[in-house]
Amino acid sequence: MSAATGETAMREPAAGGTTSAGLPDPTPEGESPWRHAWLRLQRKPAALIALAVLGIVGLLCALVPLLSPFSYAAPDWNALYQSPGWPHLFGTDDLGRDLLVRVMWGCRVSLLIGITASLVSVVIGVLWGAAAGYAGGITDSLMMRFVDILYTVPFIPLVIVLTVLFGRSFLLVFVAIGAVSWLDIARIVRGQTLSLKSREFVSAARALGVPPLRMILRHLVPNLLGLVLIYATLTIPAVILFEAFLSFLGLGVHAPLASLGTLVSDGANELQSHPYLLVIPSIFLTLIICCFSYLGDGLRDALDPRERR
Repeated sequence: MSAATGETAMREPAAGGTTSAGLPDPTPEGESPWRHAWLRLQRKPAALIALAVLGIVGLLCALVPLLSPFSYAAPDWNALYQSPGWPHLFGTDDLGRDLLVRVMWGCRVSLLIGITASLVSVVIGVLWGAAAGYAGGITDSLMMRFVDILYTVPFIPLVIVLTVLFGRSFLLVFVAIGAVSWLDIARIVRGQTLSLKSREFVSAARALGVPPLRMILRHLVPNLLGLVLIYATLTIPAVILFEAFLSFLGLGVHAPLASLGTLVSDGANELQSHPYLLVIPSIFLTLIICCFSYLGDGLRDALDPRERR
């Protein structure tokens, strides 16, 4: 072997995904980090099962209200309190409404609130935390003191005041949940931004005169996408649980529209005589929350840089 050939062998990775020094190659040539993360996620059975279950629930939410002959809102006085069976597979409620259709509508509403509120909180939290971490100094201190002040605001009294002022609505639920759910991600993103802004690529962009807003949006935020995706996935079940808690207290969505929280609240009043009105919505609520939690845990492991080794 010539000296040039030996030098080339020392520089190039050895076959089998490892370097010549015996260290694993974190990102094999021809594979993006996201594809590598997907391959690692496939080794997490719980996360894959959770993703499949969420897909089935989403499909049922889309198809059942369209295909069912029953309405989620119109009462049927000839079908009051029918036990689960045919044609009402999940039974009926005190107004004769089909519980299967209402549960699917409740899943729609809860998922809509959970996903939308989580996206809003992630956008606000990421931009706030990245701006605070990149600015540093007194700007960082003032922005994070504002976050600390919002942490002290009592959640339930805030929702009650908003309900008295604006009434019960979807917008109220989004505002109430969004007012507190972005605070954690803002702190996390700020800490990561403080670490990233000392990296070489940030120094190079500064030397080229990149303005701060472009620096945050084009250079810092893309390097936080893995963390943001994990947080968003874990925030959705927390938001759904928040909404269910508000609905259980009577501060949720308007009737006849129902979320899983309102269905659980209504079913709790019928626990002794008609327990299926509580059990069935509770099963779907628990299933959705657990699936998002398992999926978030799987994404956390798949996107962990240490797992690439």
